[in-house]
Amino acid sequence: MKILVILSRVPYPLEKGDKLRAFNQVKELSKKHQVILFALNDTKLDEQAKEELKKYCVAYSIMPLSKPTVLKNLVRSFFSGMPMQVGYFYFKKAQRKIDELIKKHQPDHIYCQLIRTAEYAKPYPDIPKTLDYMDVFSKGIERRLKTDPFYMKPVLSMEYRRLLKYERKVFSLFNNKTIISAQDRDLIPHPDRQQIKVIPNGVDTGFFKPLVRKKEFELLFNGNMNYPPNVESAEYLVEKVMPYVWSKMPATRLLISGASPNARVMELGSDKVVISGWVDDVRENYSKSKILVAPMQISIGLQNKLLEAMAMQLPCVTSSLANNALGAKHNEQIMVADQPEQYARHIIELLQNEAKAKQIAMNGYRFAVDNFNWKSTVAALEQLMQKK
Repeated sequence: MKILVILSRVPYPLEKGDKLRAFNQVKELSKKHQVILFALNDTKLDEQAKEELKKYCVAYSIMPLSKPTVLKNLVRSFFSGMPMQVGYFYFKKAQRKIDELIKKHQPDHIYCQLIRTAEYAKPYPDIPKTLDYMDVFSKGIERRLKTDPFYMKPVLSMEYRRLLKYERKVFSLFNNKTIISAQDRDLIPHPDRQQIKVIPNGVDTGFFKPLVRKKEFELLFNGNMNYPPNVESAEYLVEKVMPYVWSKMPATRLLISGASPNARVMELGSDKVVISGWVDDVRENYSKSKILVAPMQISIGLQNKLLEAMAMQLPCVTSSLANNALGAKHNEQIMVADQPEQYARHIIELLQNEAKAKQIAMNGYRFAVDNFNWKSTVAALEQLMQKK
């Protein structure tokens, strides 16, 4: 089968959740099928990206998104009623390139990741199509309405209404719909949302595996540190949770690791809080930390940081919101909290009780390995694509 994959970002390097999902899905699909990839790019292209794509794609095309183009796209979307999340990524030059790829390669299936790319598949009603909602953008915006500054609320309110309408609208344009978790599926604003197939992420257990390193930090928070849910969670951890921890264990050190830390994140740095920024091998930060803490406050989707930490045998502490998507058992495979004092109690218990920490780590490891691997999750996606 020839599969045209349309992405809003080049899926390399793997510093964002959508890139990680797309890269591993393309990698697995390429073992049995011919993958033709089209990706937009609004940042400096990583020098290794093209070499990585060549390994798994019979053809690929990367379309630059310049700042003037983005501005035009946003202005057009504002007046057309299209969500900015979609309008940002849609323009006619990219559509023409996709049209060329379809004419040349005659794909048997079109796979769009995120509603951002759905417009590009609309002109082809006769080609079977799958939309990976992945996350529920409308819910993410709704949650931001409660936390963002007042001057952002008019724009966010408009975007929220448009996303609700668009997420319903695109449902009927695709033969198949997928999403990352049942929790997210139930938030899609469509009466037939139960038709959406849950395709979770996996974790590469050949790469993310236990490494023996000297423990330099008691706690780790990891992720793209310019992404609002991660920024707000890091602030919550440092400002709300850590004072309780430090009152009992003042020497506790926290490492905040991940690409593109913004100014708010950098302000969290201190002698007890280290901001590492991008690291070439994130496993090093996992392995030199004792516990992963992920107090997600605006979580949508499945947290890859939890899967990776579990695969490396780190005990994890997270919110019920994040664990709802994961489905691990509290106090057995993971520790779940929703209040700063709860997080602190779990953290202190795991730091002081080595046997308990090891038990949670091992149970979490088995849970991740048994339930989340790319081979099985992509096999489910492949089966969906091949349905007649």
